[in-house]
Amino acid sequence: MSAEYILEMNSITKEYGSNAVLKDVTLRIRPGEIHALLGENGAGKSTLMNVLFGMPVIHSTGGFKGQVFLNGEPVRILSPMDAMEKGIGMVHQEFMLIPGFSITDNIKLNREITKPWPISKILGKDLEFLDRRSMSKDARHALDSVGMGIDEYALVSGLPVGHMQFIEIAREIDKTGVKLLVFDEPTAVLTESEASQLLNVMKEIASKGIAIIFITHRLDEVMNAADNITILRDGRLVKTLAKSETTAEQLAALMIGRGDDSVIQVEKRKDAPSENIAMTIRNLWVNMPGEVCRGINLDVYEGEILGIGGLAGQGKIGIPNGVMGLYEAIGDVELFGKPLPLNNTASALKSGLAFVSEDRRGVGLLLDQSIEDNIVFSAMQVHGSYLKGPLHQKDSKKIRKTAEELIQQLDIRCTSPAQATGTLSGGNQQKVCVARALMLNPKFLFVSEPTRGIDIGAKQLVLETLVRLGREQHMTIVMVSSELQELRSICDRIAIIAEGKVASILRPEDSDAAFGLAMSGAQLKGGEAE
Repeated sequence: MSAEYILEMNSITKEYGSNAVLKDVTLRIRPGEIHALLGENGAGKSTLMNVLFGMPVIHSTGGFKGQVFLNGEPVRILSPMDAMEKGIGMVHQEFMLIPGFSITDNIKLNREITKPWPISKILGKDLEFLDRRSMSKDARHALDSVGMGIDEYALVSGLPVGHMQFIEIAREIDKTGVKLLVFDEPTAVLTESEASQLLNVMKEIASKGIAIIFITHRLDEVMNAADNITILRDGRLVKTLAKSETTAEQLAALMIGRGDDSVIQVEKRKDAPSENIAMTIRNLWVNMPGEVCRGINLDVYEGEILGIGGLAGQGKIGIPNGVMGLYEAIGDVELFGKPLPLNNTASALKSGLAFVSEDRRGVGLLLDQSIEDNIVFSAMQVHGSYLKGPLHQKDSKKIRKTAEELIQQLDIRCTSPAQATGTLSGGNQQKVCVARALMLNPKFLFVSEPTRGIDIGAKQLVLETLVRLGREQHMTIVMVSSELQELRSICDRIAIIAEGKVASILRPEDSDAAFGLAMSGAQLKGGEAE
């Protein structure tokens, strides 16, 4: 086996049960190379890196098929510590720093330098003192190598996130024998100037012979820093090519590239959506952990199905959660020409809004309660429906009849309306969420990740239901989804969110490259909706 490559991952296949998340993927990295690894969320990037690092989730679920070579020699990496000992490091997207420790202590964690004294010479190495001077010298050298002039004795707690990212890099550089570094979305939390500095640091590291796997969704950074590029899609290798052989537009098309394949085929609507605006969103900021919105501007027309897409963590899920009052929000929202108070879920529901949450178990359902009670719960709370008599008792007969109708309409697979909702499959729980929202007779419906975790048959039924509501009942629908092809199947327009703002508003028939570029943020224009 030639040692041309520092790393070879050959024909890697990983299955979780009957679900193959990696299918015959090969990745080869040369010493001193910056190799970009691209793909949408769910493409298999994280799983491939879990294989490389010997993560427990891989070994505890049956391992993987394929071979891994380092410097031309076959290896079996048993744990992240084993990977580190073999010269593989990672700069994580989620910081792995200890806030109460100093920068030096974080850089030298688990690799502390000690010095003996008379007692330790007798009772053993465990009683040696920390050699603070040597540790500080190493930390200073590592910080200087990433362009950080900060005091190495400063506490990590309270530092800007950009500083933390560079400390993570300094810690990896300080390790002896590092041959390969994985940078996982390293610029996601950085300012433009910090991101530029980081790319320069990566190039400097690579110039010393250390190979880099660069995972990012920012195609401009790929074109700036990478030597070679590998694209994954749906767990499969799409292509490996040199940066000199491609463009950002071509990469975007390869990442998305499903052609005309759709989950369902929907006849194109013959009538144009109304020119009347159902909802106006201006300068919406939402403080939702992991999905922060930073000044969203968007118009939704009456009777249309508007899709909202984008990569995970870019802010798309924050929009409905902010408008519905589930997370703190500021900005201006109008619903059918009337101001909609933010941070008030009850007011949103009474105004004619309904929401099918992405968190069906945490927000959407009462798992210990029956299907029929879940279906009518919101209608009872908001409109006082399904109650009778002066004491407002539940109208059990009416509830049962309504539940039976919706169970049949949505094909909810259950033993009876009295079955506990928590015992249903994920797909059937999702249908119960849709049924509950419909019981509010909404004028405007938000649905967030409506097909997540359900089989293709259930997906088709849910999507067809949304189309029917839009076409036949003229309901205005906003569908937030990570499944771009589902959005392209049923939506009239699709707003792509990147870095908390509207990057672009596209038509379903627009090119794969247009969608890929928008999702990478390449067309971000100050968050203004087109």
